[in-house]
Amino acid sequence: MKTGILGGTFNPPHNGHMHAARLARKALGLDRVLFIPTNIPPHKALPEDTATAADRCEMVRQMIAGEDWATLDTLEIDRGGASYTVDTLHALRQRGEDGLYLIVGTDMLLSFDRIWRAPDEIARLCTLAVCAREQEDWGAIRKKTEHLRQSLRAKIELVQGGSLTISSTELRHGGDLRRYTAPAVADYIERKHLYGF
Repeated sequence: MKTGILGGTFNPPHNGHMHAARLARKALGLDRVLFIPTNIPPHKALPEDTATAADRCEMVRQMIAGEDWATLDTLEIDRGGASYTVDTLHALRQRGEDGLYLIVGTDMLLSFDRIWRAPDEIARLCTLAVCAREQEDWGAIRKKTEHLRQSLRAKIELVQGGSLTISSTELRHGGDLRRYTAPAVADYIERKHLYGF
C-alpha cells in the first residue's frame, strides 16, 4: 500500500492542504493520505490565537469528511511533546506501515538537510513527495533534489501542479474563511468562535 503523509499544525486546515494531498495522490497513485496534526512544531512557536489540539483535529476531520482516501491520524498529538517527523515515521513503521510518501512543499525540500532532525533517517524511511507550484524555480528544486539523492540517497518524487497558496496566518487574522476552507470547517470555526470569528 502506498500511503501519503501530510503533517502540519492545521491551524486552521484549508483548501491548500487538500489541494496538495489530491495532487500527490493523483500523481503518485497513493492509496490513502494520513493527515497528521502537529502537537508542538519544533521550529516555530504556535501563535497566541492557536486552536486547541482537539479543535485542530476536529477541523481536519470536518475537512476530509466524505473522502474515503483521507484519514485523520492523531499520532503526534497522542505522543505529546515536540513533533519530529523522524519520530513519526518510526512510529508508523513500528505499527506496520510501509510505502510511505512524505508530502512536503518547496521550502521544506530546500531546508531539508539544514534544519530537519535526522534527515538521513527520514530519507531512509520514506519517499519525499515534493508539491511545487508551476511558477516556482524548478532549476533550484532539481538541483536540490539531485544533491539530496547523492548525499542522503533520498528518494524524491517531484509533483508539479497549479498554484494554491493560502496563508493560515491570514485566515486566523480575518481572512475569507468561506473562500479558503471547506464549508464545514468555516462553520466549525464560527460556531466555536475560534480565531476571533
